[in-house]
Amino acid sequence: MVENFWMDKYPAGVPTNIDPDQYPNVQAVLKASCERFAAQPAFSSMGKTITYGELYHLSGAFAAWLQQHTDLKPGDRIAVQLPNLLQYPVAVFGAIRAGLIVVNTNPLYTAREMEHQFKDSGAKALVCLANMAHLAQAVVPKTQVRHVIVTQVGDLLPPLKRLLVNAVVRYVKKMVPAYHLPNAVPFNDVLAHGSGRSVNEANPAANDVAVLQYTGGTTGVAKGAMLTHRNLVANMLQCKSLMGANLDEGGEVIIAPLPLYHIYAFTFHCMAMLLMGNHNVLISNPRDLAATTKELARWKFNGFVGLNTLFVALCNNADFRRLDFSHLKVTLSGGMALQQPVAERWQEVTGCPICEGYGMTETSPVATVNPRENIQVGSIGIPVPSTLCKVVNDAGEELGFSEVGELCVKGPQVMKGYWERPDATAEILDAEGWLKTGDIALIQPDGYIRIVDRKKDMILVSGFNVYPNELEDVLVSLPGVMQCAAIGVPDEKAGELIKVFVVIRPGASLTKEQVIEHMRANLTGYKVPRQVEFRDSLPTTNVGKILRRELRDEELRKAGLKKTA
Repeated sequence: MVENFWMDKYPAGVPTNIDPDQYPNVQAVLKASCERFAAQPAFSSMGKTITYGELYHLSGAFAAWLQQHTDLKPGDRIAVQLPNLLQYPVAVFGAIRAGLIVVNTNPLYTAREMEHQFKDSGAKALVCLANMAHLAQAVVPKTQVRHVIVTQVGDLLPPLKRLLVNAVVRYVKKMVPAYHLPNAVPFNDVLAHGSGRSVNEANPAANDVAVLQYTGGTTGVAKGAMLTHRNLVANMLQCKSLMGANLDEGGEVIIAPLPLYHIYAFTFHCMAMLLMGNHNVLISNPRDLAATTKELARWKFNGFVGLNTLFVALCNNADFRRLDFSHLKVTLSGGMALQQPVAERWQEVTGCPICEGYGMTETSPVATVNPRENIQVGSIGIPVPSTLCKVVNDAGEELGFSEVGELCVKGPQVMKGYWERPDATAEILDAEGWLKTGDIALIQPDGYIRIVDRKKDMILVSGFNVYPNELEDVLVSLPGVMQCAAIGVPDEKAGELIKVFVVIRPGASLTKEQVIEHMRANLTGYKVPRQVEFRDSLPTTNVGKILRRELRDEELRKAGLKKTA
């Protein structure tokens, strides 16, 4: 579709284009916002708030230490493996100011997953939570990581509270397994030694990589999407353009329950809200509904960023339903499909409609969104400014309105490519800059886009991509497994649950509990199957390839749903 097709679809006053070169890099946005909003709150966590001015000071101390106490050079990769704590933005912006490339890493990863990501990215430094340092102890010697910074949960809290929180986490809740990392440096020592030191501010080019965000793309082993400074600047400007009429600059309180290491929350809270000078309230564990609701009660919050699973859990919580929502202006949904009953329930409870958007790690991530003024529940909205979308058939030919095909996206937020994987890049990104999403969609005559299905076998669990190849590789390593397959089955809360099918070797015996325990030992929690079915054989092609689609269609028939396309 041509760009001007969507021009009259935007709300009045919303620009249809942004200038992705308005800022040369992320550092320029950080500096401008921290100067303009110096006294305004930037991030809050566990009762502690830091202003934009303090964020700049703390990230500067972190950057100075990296430059003056390590041999790291601009372009080197640093893995940041932290939950939603104040340490996260300090470390990320400090690393970027020092010219390093941030590798966002899930703190719930197993040692196997950490090792792959650290090796693949060539990370030379790691920032991790003490709770996971025992895994770093096992993994770091196998990688290029030479500098490890360890932080405790309460490190940026006031002194007395810091001592109390860290003691409770370590000794009462026993959440910090013993570890031995003799050369690791405590996070607060880094800040102390870097404080007051000059920073040689990096000035990367717009097309230099800022972040390596790992994803499986549409299939296969996790790959690092190279998101450049221009990609991130573009996406923050695109987000601001569509929210400008709904959120003011400076002082708006935005709830951040989703993990910042996930690209959806990273771009919105650390990039777009940075640009707008707004206040992000970090929720470290949204699954703890009691603690989450207690935290929400402290704020007159104006924005909430979540996904379908979280909306369901909160709306079913009596304490949440009793909160004051009179200040809530915007609720955003992404990461997984928003179900209409959930959207209706949220609006009933809070009085605020949900704006559903769509994106991928490879699009930094926001590609489309429902404008707050004209929401179509069940659609992913319209392209954000300076973005084109089209659907194509298997031959790559563009299709017309309401015709179903693969969704393709083009815009300044589309990644540079996959880290050191030119072949994988060529499969998804063409010479003209069109990104093949792997999702099957249609464009309505009114310009709104609907996702129909997924082209590949990816499973989407609570907004996280799970790839059958990885699950099957782990499962087949279990003694007694001869054949296996992993698929997603419909689930009201999580969108999909993982089900595995197992063919046992002759003479061997296995139980469901043994299968799940093996998977749990090797995979992050959301990748662990919830259902296990033992079979004598699995459907295959004439060359022996297991037909996951047939298995998926069987499950859909059981659920009374239509077959996959």
